[in-house]
Amino acid sequence: MMNGGAIASKLSARGRSNRLPRSGKKRALGKAIPYLYLLPALLSIGYWIYRPLVSTFQLSFYEWNMLPTSPKTFVGWSNFAKLFALPEMGKALLNTLIYTVGVLPFSLLLPLVVAVLTDRIGGRARNLYRALIFVPMIMAPVAVSSVWSWILNPMGGIVNRTLRTGFGMEEPIRFFTDANWAIWSITFITGWKLIGFSTLIFSAALAGINKEYVEAARMDRAGPWQILRYVLLPLLSPTILFMTMLSVLFASEWSFSYVNVLTQGGPLGSTTNLYYVLWTYGFKTFAVGWSSAAAVLVFVGSGLVALGLLKLSSKLSFYDN
Repeated sequence: MMNGGAIASKLSARGRSNRLPRSGKKRALGKAIPYLYLLPALLSIGYWIYRPLVSTFQLSFYEWNMLPTSPKTFVGWSNFAKLFALPEMGKALLNTLIYTVGVLPFSLLLPLVVAVLTDRIGGRARNLYRALIFVPMIMAPVAVSSVWSWILNPMGGIVNRTLRTGFGMEEPIRFFTDANWAIWSITFITGWKLIGFSTLIFSAALAGINKEYVEAARMDRAGPWQILRYVLLPLLSPTILFMTMLSVLFASEWSFSYVNVLTQGGPLGSTTNLYYVLWTYGFKTFAVGWSSAAAVLVFVGSGLVALGLLKLSSKLSFYDN
């Protein structure tokens, strides 16, 4: 026969055994709550980004004209082989490289110079300067294309009129219909629109630098060029490499709107790039397989470039710890 103490201890042990699973469930639920808050965003990203991405990879192996009633024909790697055999593909790759290299002075060099020279602007003047320099970035690409089409018009454009009256030029420059000028005109417009955005990024990075480093360099009798070279540029290296990666990855994509509105890839394919080829086969000729194959090539190539730039950034970046 059990005494009172044994019975009490047995009941207490039973109560603890009943409470432990409940507390474990509460802990598990507490750990899951943050993910429940993230669930709508994750579902949205999965549906609107990764689902189309998977569909693009799938369609790159099929031949289809986007009509719901037409069958999808599996062709394997044929779309990729035909894409590389296209005569305009080599031109598109070369133009993509030109856009990428040509935009770099506008997204790196000029904004960095402007940010350094205007770093001491303060008060309301700073806000006004930032607002004015950021205006091109918030303008719609189609509106920007229309404005530059008027400015560079060969007949009555302000640039050609200035060249004719001020420099005596007889023949107008056909900026968008001359194959020698068209790609550089598109590159200039793309870069012009990026100057404000890049300048604000570099200005924000400069504002985050501890000014004690600059003061210490001045106490050591360092000149402005030495301060820029040995103090500011190393501390700006993460931002410089970040903007380099953005420019390399998205320069051709940023130029797509201007190519589509101003030149339609011409003249003679001189302004086309990979993104315009992708769009042409997807929405003009309805060759979805070729368009998807081009998108896959852009995705894989951009991923490899981004991976290489990230590794380079981890080696070359200097952080103020």
